[in-house]
Amino acid sequence: MATAFERLLAQLVDADKKDPSAVQLRLLSQLLRAEVQRVREVWPQIPLARRRKIVRTMVELAEENIELNFDPIFRLCLDDPDAEVRAAGVDGLWECEDVGLVGPFLRLLEQDESPLVRTAAAEALGRFLLLSELGEISASIGARIEQALLGTIHTPGENLEVRRRAIEAIAYSSEAAVNDLIEDAYYDEEQKMRVSAIFAMGRSADIRWRSIVERELFSPDPEIRFEAARACGELEHAGALPRLFELIEDEDAEVREAAIWAIGQIGGREARRVLTRLLDHPDEAISQAALEALEFLEFQMGTEIPLFEYDLSEDLGLSEDDLLDELRREHWEG
Repeated sequence: MATAFERLLAQLVDADKKDPSAVQLRLLSQLLRAEVQRVREVWPQIPLARRRKIVRTMVELAEENIELNFDPIFRLCLDDPDAEVRAAGVDGLWECEDVGLVGPFLRLLEQDESPLVRTAAAEALGRFLLLSELGEISASIGARIEQALLGTIHTPGENLEVRRRAIEAIAYSSEAAVNDLIEDAYYDEEQKMRVSAIFAMGRSADIRWRSIVERELFSPDPEIRFEAARACGELEHAGALPRLFELIEDEDAEVREAAIWAIGQIGGREARRVLTRLLDHPDEAISQAALEALEFLEFQMGTEIPLFEYDLSEDLGLSEDDLLDELRREHWEG
């Protein structure tokens, strides 16, 4: 009698049968070597639309449950004839730190005909560049990645999306010349490139960018405000706290949550007070973001005070607006 795994493979290649459910696709996690080989044999026979759907679903499943591992199939997808499947394969390998992936990712960045795939490869290579900077993989590998990213950035006529993701990826590099690339991107005529430059400023962890990202918190563009808030958090820019407090009430939901995240990253007494107040906010997204930010702040401070034991009635006894006004006065006067 055929196993559940073999029955699934038969279903995948039969165009007349319905697409497998997410539950069924869990059978493709944690495969043995022989099972991986069986998938490799039948993969080209699976209809294209179904291959695309399978990979996208597996990426989502892996993001939701860290115990699921589809990496062998994601690796198989890197050589798929379809660009969407190749790009999804790269995305699915986001958490994998196997240095053996650097070669395939470099090949996709430098040789793949699809901008979608080159974009995914540039993003993925940034993670390995960071590992090199941290000394977890060899400096020579990091240098090869930098060379490839620079080549992409300076290729005439390269797709904008690919170039901007390469800028974001190379921001992990400690090479002084990278700062010039970020600055050039910030003054680029393309708004999307400016967004990526602000993202790269935060990723670089270089405090020279603090004044710029703080200024961009006032941008009329919500995408710019979002990236500026995240960058302020990554740069631990305490001077931006007054404006970040204001952005808790921003009209854009993603900006609000980015501001709360940044406040938790920056930390300090004022940040803690504001985040504690927000735990009782009527907007569940805001209260949840505040809880996560406060948990991070407490962890960084090494305190053992349980978050759920805060008695908000013992706080300052001010309305949220009055509290924010007080915190802003404390910042600017102190």
